Amino acid sequence: MFIINQYRWVQKFIPFLLMASLLVGKGNASLRIGFWNVENLFDEYNDKGVNDGEFALGGKKEMKPDVMTLKLKNLSEILTKINPDVFGLCEIENNSMLVRWNQFCDVRNYSIVHYNSPDNRGIDVGLFYDASKMNVISSKPIPVLLPTGGKTRDILLVKFESKGHSFYVFVNHWPSKYGGVEKTIPLRAAAGKTLRMEIEKILNQDPTADIIVMGDLNDEPTDPSVNIHLGASMNLSDLGRGKYILWNVMKKYHRNPEGSTYKYGGKDMVYDHLIVSRGLMDDRGWGLISNSVTVFDGKKYRQHGGRYDGFPFRFWAGSRLLGGYSDHMPIFLEIELNLEIDLK
Repeated sequence: MFIINQYRWVQKFIPFLLMASLLVGKGNASLRIGFWNVENLFDEYNDKGVNDGEFALGGKKEMKPDVMTLKLKNLSEILTKINPDVFGLCEIENNSMLVRWNQFCDVRNYSIVHYNSPDNRGIDVGLFYDASKMNVISSKPIPVLLPTGGKTRDILLVKFESKGHSFYVFVNHWPSKYGGVEKTIPLRAAAGKTLRMEIEKILNQDPTADIIVMGDLNDEPTDPSVNIHLGASMNLSDLGRGKYILWNVMKKYHRNPEGSTYKYGGKDMVYDHLIVSRGLMDDRGWGLISNSVTVFDGKKYRQHGGRYDGFPFRFWAGSRLLGGYSDHMPIFLEIELNLEIDLK
């Protein structure tokens, strides 16, 4: 009798034990996804047709092998500390530099997604990912056609699958304000419109698609290129209202002197964005982990004192070697798999 009752007691609590085991295992189904503008990661060679001579050996910046080693060492320090599963990157000259950087990384052996862009400076966007945790289903470069006819970086789209569920990552580096703010507004508007069209193609097929947009957009969250043309709002409640199709999760850091991603003229700015679709807020597939959005920061990664107090500790200041990391701070968020449990 005791044995039967004991068995019934265990049977009664099986659903709760199952729930507990699944919740414990949920952390193992999380992914850290980040982005960083790494400030001019060029190789040491002066390539024809590309404006990269200042970074070549014997060039204006007096590049030497030990300087390149320092650059890769510093980048790897931060990569190791963030330890991302997916890491979007910009201001990369070519695939070779991604391979060389990866060789400096102590934590993981990343796989790479990269396409050459038509940018006049020869800089591209790219992406590291941990192939032991996910598969690339597809990837492609998306050209941005500028109204001036000029050339800029492509947008990188990668579709991943992990744990049986897919998600999309868009890596961006929009045109800068070089040449004047007003004059360059149409260039970033073109990038925002291009990105939105690609996202809408996905959402038209699957309104619940899990999409992460990342990049140095060279505009802030409230600028028209991001807020209007892309349709990304910092207020989650705006999604589905009018033009808004995405949530810009950088509100916490917008104009925040304690956590801006970029500074110019002493002004704290968010130029580096993480933006997500509604699918990452539902109870299916991948979901954004609450309070996971982070600007990687620390005293040693900022400049201190003088005119540039609080600025990211960059590697170059013109042609002068500072020996820091980048003029932008890295950013990341975390997603986890929403487990559908049927205890009936």
